[in-house]
Amino acid sequence: MGNYTSEFTRQVTEERNQQTMDLDLLDTQELVERVQAEDLLVAPKVKEAIPEIARAVDLIVEKLRAGGRLIYFGAGTSGRLGVLDAAECPPTFGVTPDQVFAVIAGGKDAMFSAYEGAEDQKEQGIKDADWAKVGPNDAIVGITASSRTPYVLGALERAKELGATTIAILNIDSEHLKKTCDVVISVVVGPEAISGSTRMKAGTAQKMVLNLLSTCSMVRLGKVYENLMVDLQPTNDKLRERAVSIISLLGGVPRNLAEGALVASHERAKTAILMVKRKVGRVQAEELLNRCNGSLRRALVAELN
Repeated sequence: MGNYTSEFTRQVTEERNQQTMDLDLLDTQELVERVQAEDLLVAPKVKEAIPEIARAVDLIVEKLRAGGRLIYFGAGTSGRLGVLDAAECPPTFGVTPDQVFAVIAGGKDAMFSAYEGAEDQKEQGIKDADWAKVGPNDAIVGITASSRTPYVLGALERAKELGATTIAILNIDSEHLKKTCDVVISVVVGPEAISGSTRMKAGTAQKMVLNLLSTCSMVRLGKVYENLMVDLQPTNDKLRERAVSIISLLGGVPRNLAEGALVASHERAKTAILMVKRKVGRVQAEELLNRCNGSLRRALVAELN
């Protein structure tokens, strides 16, 4: 029993939090305050990892710009957070679902139900990397609070063998993953309010890092102008309204003209903005954007052919 206890408490993600030893004695407001006080520790720890996050963004942008992909691998909460971040990229930034996607241990069913044994299958991580056809043009992000989830380690190791860029998001310091990964982003948030429940502070930290990786990569790729998502896909009423508003705002035209431009652009807000601002047709606007590598800012001032 002594050996088990020693191993269980060895990692910071499994240690007991001395600030929350009396949770079951607190009234509801005190309980909420105590747990939330732990959440306040997360953002400063993410800030400490900015140099590594920025390096990872540069590598991701390099791969996506060259036609490669961004692929997340994770298990449990970490895997679900990867799926969440990847799923938001197509509607928000106009990438295709095969450019940014996530693979979770246990497959799609694990998104909705706990498949706890799936994370222990290193061989499946290897197989899933092969299934995804990982190669030298891809950026692979493995997400694991403990740094030792076998499924994620298998995927990262296989991805490295296949020549991909490898990035790890962890909640513990890890020397061994530095040999496997080009960048290791360690956000050590300390013991959880409930021991070992890494869906809490660790999960919050992972979500913040994933937000930064995908969002900043898309900005660098020209999918944001100022702070507007000019490459969004208007696939529902809300997103269409947002696209029309962006075209109206940046194009300096009334709503009805913005709506017409969106239709004429084949539902591409960035193209519509350029059509309105530069008074060109759709084909010429698309050619201009291609010449400027998708950058609206550059296309707005580039010479017309």
